[in-house]
Amino acid sequence: MIRQETIQTVIETARIEEVVGDFVSLKKRGANMWGNCPFHNEKTPSFSVSPSKGIYKCFGCGKAGTAVNFIMEVEKITFPEAIRFLARKYQIDVEEERQTEEQIQAGNERESLLQVTAFAQKYFTEQLLNTDEGKSVGLSYFRERGITDESIAKFQLGYCNNSWDDFTKHALAEGYKLDFLDKTGLSIVKPDEKKQFDRFRGRVMFPILNLTGRVIGFGGRIMTTDKNKPKYVNSPESEIYNKSHTLYGIFQAKSAIVSKDNCFLVEGYTDVISLHQSGIHNVVASSGTSLTNDQIKLINRFTQNITILYDGDYAGIKASFRGIDMILEQGMNVKIVLFPDGEDPDSFARKHRSQEVIEFIEKESSDFITFKTNLLLGESGKDPIKRANLIKEIVHSISLIPDKIIRQVYIRECSSLLSIEELILNTEVNKLLRQKFIKENSLDQQSVPEQQIVIPPEPQKQNEPSDVENQEREIIRLLLTYGHTDIFFEHEDEFKQMAEVPVKVALFIVNDLSNDEITFENPVYQFIYEAYQTSLKEETVIDQQFFLHHPESVVSTMAAELLLTRYEVSAAGWEKHNIFVKEEPSRLKQVVMRSLLAMKARKVEQMLDEIQHKLRNATDDEESMNLLQQFQTLKTISMQIQSQELGRVVTK
Repeated sequence: MIRQETIQTVIETARIEEVVGDFVSLKKRGANMWGNCPFHNEKTPSFSVSPSKGIYKCFGCGKAGTAVNFIMEVEKITFPEAIRFLARKYQIDVEEERQTEEQIQAGNERESLLQVTAFAQKYFTEQLLNTDEGKSVGLSYFRERGITDESIAKFQLGYCNNSWDDFTKHALAEGYKLDFLDKTGLSIVKPDEKKQFDRFRGRVMFPILNLTGRVIGFGGRIMTTDKNKPKYVNSPESEIYNKSHTLYGIFQAKSAIVSKDNCFLVEGYTDVISLHQSGIHNVVASSGTSLTNDQIKLINRFTQNITILYDGDYAGIKASFRGIDMILEQGMNVKIVLFPDGEDPDSFARKHRSQEVIEFIEKESSDFITFKTNLLLGESGKDPIKRANLIKEIVHSISLIPDKIIRQVYIRECSSLLSIEELILNTEVNKLLRQKFIKENSLDQQSVPEQQIVIPPEPQKQNEPSDVENQEREIIRLLLTYGHTDIFFEHEDEFKQMAEVPVKVALFIVNDLSNDEITFENPVYQFIYEAYQTSLKEETVIDQQFFLHHPESVVSTMAAELLLTRYEVSAAGWEKHNIFVKEEPSRLKQVVMRSLLAMKARKVEQMLDEIQHKLRNATDDEESMNLLQQFQTLKTISMQIQSQELGRVVTK
């Protein structure tokens, strides 16, 4: 169990913009920072981070919280695991008791799998650097490929000895369960034959890391010339490893991708490592798998620009056109670099100086229209049918681009390259867009006019919050934001002089609502309100941080949600037009009083509605008279509220 003092140190040390910045490309706008939400797919940034408040909020999907909440959500881990993660990031020592076999067994399975892969990585690196076989086979291979000691350490490379079950035996001897070795794919278990052996024997090892730097899987390259065995073997899918969601090198590359605002995409492990050694750090690999939408979304967290680096294999390039279309469909920008025939990023980087590699990529980089057109023109020659098919293929790619302006720019470029009228290209693009719209909305094709896309109005959101919900929310927002701020009331002192008396917002709100015996319908709002009530009675200090770091996630999330607003007033922007905007703190007393009045008015309306309902169902005159008296009392209170008279007792 982690000591409370350590948890507090981690919470106080972690900077929200640094923690989120490891996963999301953030840009400053006003007092806050903005980026694309990592929790749902979006093209327009609605994910806001407030460095001053230490919280984040997505105005698209509604997720909100602190640095700890963010790590819990993005990594799908528990509170203690998130604290340990942040402690590692900020190099804060966390005293941990050595886990017994019973504790490991009772622990979270996902964490157990991650512990197994971490252990395996250290074992494979140890075998590479400190065993005769590792040095003569594995290390020699890396040396031949020009991979340096620095890169071996950076990418945590290793070697699995060419023996039947050395690793499996060693892991079992260290207390790791065979079940977890099997689930991570490190060991192959055959229960019927009562056998277990190493999956990666005789291979150099490339650990695959997630965004937080934890090992989730491996790629292993064979060192023998046995043609009956695959050249590369990857870890199987598991709870911690999903190859379609993973990119090799993303942990090492993410900061460079953000700073360069571009991601280089290659195919293999050694391509990534060789380019790193050439000073190009914003590079990741799809690890031999076809590019997936989830991999593209992962890159899109950090940049909207992808440059694909291809080797000279024509068939492979044509097969990858689908990947280019998928990138375009995500609203991202894609460029392509084609290496000379027979070369790939790895071999080219090893044969040229770093500056030459960088200059080559910059010079040869072309947009997808130019690249695809030139490539297919060479194939179609003067054949009119092939040329028509080429145009259709280019038009299809353009139609996938969601941004109308970018689409039009590419149509113009395509028109110039292929010597075909823009009007014809526009007609074809609109036809494809129309077909797509019909398909997505299951419409009859005859119901939509030609060359026109009818976008239906956005459906009205269901389950909108009620007036009471909104008013309760506003009161709690004021408590959290301004609870310890003073508002001033005029008071006649003993000398009959008028003087301003400061009152804390929290004290004013709590006293006023308590006098009127008003409670909150929303249980989370009621909890926050009662916490302020208790603190005022006990004369203890309670502030935003108490709620932001509350162990109940529903409380911490709600606090973050209420404390972060989507829009900011740019005073400088309005003042140049001689328009001076009063910000909320300067009119705080008025805001608090109006919010209380609005909430009371709505509560009274609810009570009046209830009494009218009871009157309709009253069974005798006495009951009717009592209800009428209550009704009249409430009507009087309602008029007083409308006259902005506070402090009246609202009771049934």
